[in-house]
Amino acid sequence: MSTLPSPTARTLQGPDERVLASDIRALRRARGLTLAEIALKLGRSVGWVSQVERGLSTPSLGDLRAFAGLFGVPISLFFSHDVPLESERGVVVRAGKRRTLGTSESGLVEELLSPDLGGSFEMVRSVFAPGAELKAVARRPTEEAGYLVSGQFDIEIDGVWHRLGEGDSFRFEGKPYRWRNPGAEPAVVIWVVSPPVY
Repeated sequence: MSTLPSPTARTLQGPDERVLASDIRALRRARGLTLAEIALKLGRSVGWVSQVERGLSTPSLGDLRAFAGLFGVPISLFFSHDVPLESERGVVVRAGKRRTLGTSESGLVEELLSPDLGGSFEMVRSVFAPGAELKAVARRPTEEAGYLVSGQFDIEIDGVWHRLGEGDSFRFEGKPYRWRNPGAEPAVVIWVVSPPVY
């Protein structure tokens, strides 16, 4: 008789559970949601959500998909890569071990440079494909800053477009924005967001 895991079976082990718990708690808080609101939206108990946020219970893959949909983030965010040295966990992110947050088909690929979402800000490496753009205006209750590592990058902040070149930077707080890459090369931006929203 084969034993298949139940829908609530643990999917991660050890230190990854702490990262996952911290990320889920940070995403909930960044969106101003209570445990009860999350539980209602997921069809789960408040106790279960609380256990997930404390790393006492690990959600199944289906649960992670539901969390991702609820928070509006890619499910890949919830899968951290191995950290070879325990002393580096939560402190150092190696170049080849970043969590990827987008796909090349969308025109934007992002990598989480922060070890997790538990701090007061997140740092993301964003690569915008040539011609990629955010057509609809976005607005988040955050303070954001960015530094253009390479390429060209246009950002509209509060109705005003700004063309940035390599080495330029920007900052705004709670204002409507959108972006585009007008160049023929990828634009690489180091983006900092407080509080974390990914």
